[in-house]
Amino acid sequence: MSQPPPPPPPNEPPKDGFGAPQDPPPGGFGAPQEPLPGGFGAPQAPPPGGFGAPQGPGYGYPQTPPPQSQPGYGYPGQQPAQPPYGYGYPQQPPTYPMQPQAPQRGGGRRMSGQAVIIVAAVVAVALIIGGGVLYATSSGKDDSGNNSSSGTGGTGGKKDKGATGGGGTTGSNGAEKVPADTTSKVLFQVPAPSVAAGSSVTTVGSWLTDKVYAKSGNAEVDGYDPDSGAKLWTIKLPGPVCSASRHATDAGRTAIVYEPAMPTKAAPSHGCSEVAALDLAAGKELWAKSVKSGDQKISLDNVTVSGDTVATGSTSGGAAFDISTGKALWSPKPTDSCYDAGYAGGDKLVAVRKCGAYGSARQLHIQTIDPKSGKVISEYKMSPGIEYASVVSTDPLVVAADVGDSAGDGSGISDFFSIDNKTGRLRTRISAPGKTYAAKCDGISKTEACTMLAVGNDKLYIPTEEHDGTGQYSRTNEIVAFDLGTGKQTGQRANAGDGYTISPLRMDGANILAYKRPPYDKGGQIVSIDGTTFKETKLLENPATRSVRDAETSMLPDYAEILYGGGRLYMSAVYAHKPTGADDKEYLAIAFGAR
Repeated sequence: MSQPPPPPPPNEPPKDGFGAPQDPPPGGFGAPQEPLPGGFGAPQAPPPGGFGAPQGPGYGYPQTPPPQSQPGYGYPGQQPAQPPYGYGYPQQPPTYPMQPQAPQRGGGRRMSGQAVIIVAAVVAVALIIGGGVLYATSSGKDDSGNNSSSGTGGTGGKKDKGATGGGGTTGSNGAEKVPADTTSKVLFQVPAPSVAAGSSVTTVGSWLTDKVYAKSGNAEVDGYDPDSGAKLWTIKLPGPVCSASRHATDAGRTAIVYEPAMPTKAAPSHGCSEVAALDLAAGKELWAKSVKSGDQKISLDNVTVSGDTVATGSTSGGAAFDISTGKALWSPKPTDSCYDAGYAGGDKLVAVRKCGAYGSARQLHIQTIDPKSGKVISEYKMSPGIEYASVVSTDPLVVAADVGDSAGDGSGISDFFSIDNKTGRLRTRISAPGKTYAAKCDGISKTEACTMLAVGNDKLYIPTEEHDGTGQYSRTNEIVAFDLGTGKQTGQRANAGDGYTISPLRMDGANILAYKRPPYDKGGQIVSIDGTTFKETKLLENPATRSVRDAETSMLPDYAEILYGGGRLYMSAVYAHKPTGADDKEYLAIAFGAR
């Protein structure tokens, strides 16, 4: 799609201006954190020259208004592809599982001319400010036109518990409430952990219960008070976290995979060989195990939780353990030509099993298995030649794949497969061309790493790619719904609104919770979309001041973790690295809450 020409220079300065500093949120806001090109797996060496501007429009640029000497753009750059998503969310207490991370493959989309102009404008603003700390109020009320219109919720659907807040409901069965004032404030921010110059570490993993917000740091997992950010506990680890389950039990227990030692120049990786269960309520590691092939520990690619079972897998093997005791429950049966590439959890446990000799037209078997015994309940065999698949939802079972590498945009999705859990029968196949839809998955090693989509009401909800809006130079998109029985669109569409781009996060009963990335002069929003009427209810709107907005837009759905519950929004990074400038500030996590 061709890009519109740049608009003329603005006739007046941006609304939040460049004047006297405002009162900062605690700890202040610095330069926005940039994502690490190349995906979110084990730690990688930084690119030459350090971590600079994003390497493709698929990463979503921070939308700061340009100075008068630069052409002004009133819409965001290429919309990033994000969280969850139809999985079974733990109950009593509510636990909001970690949003998946979808790595970019092959560098993602190419940077458009428009994106280059936007990045140049961001750099120009940074030069004007002088690289110092940016200050802002946390209310956002200093900016006129800070609110955008939204509809009201209608009737809800099936039960889905969650943390609650004040105000009205978004639907008859939606757990999330509409606060009396949807304008948010910055609750707290967590500084990025210190790392050695020229290195980076993974910080994947975040969870939210009614008592704690937990987030992986540099070789540790920390628990914070959900409102104040006060540190409640720390679980120290011998090495960085490699992968983390997005699911947790009703009691707040989850699982991670980590390295047995810290990276060094001589040994930049020690292999992701350790799997452990964590008690988020008590703030402690319950147990740690490794999986061996002969006498050698194997490196584990992914981990998940279903019921009371922790399942971890890789190309070299896997295992399942009781989450409370660490007792070995079962392991996949190896054969000469088949292995379990990984598992997806939540309400059901699903294995992606790969069969066939390397170099041949291998076949993926999508198996619903019993978490306790590992017994196969049902199996669907995908067409030979599909090398990788991602599990979007385990109940109902939905799988995504890039058939014939036809997506063409690095999203990992050309088609969705709706499968009957009980029989293994294919219900329908949904075509979702990469040029039309914006969801992303990484089925290479992270079985559940899908972002910007949700499953509920026996429907699949995905966003469209950005397109021209109705306003001058405006860009926008929509969320559309597909019926998982027929494969056809239902006709339901949720419009982001001019200048905004919208991404599903997860289900709340029959409602869809979504994040709206803002234009350059507004803050992001969390909205609830009624699953029946598709009317939209705004739950939260973030401050529009530049420093807050820059920090927010450095953590967008396709490469960061976004959790929302009880009127609070948590955005966190999955990598930490040494800032490029001495005065730069980067953040591990940012929390927003209703006023």
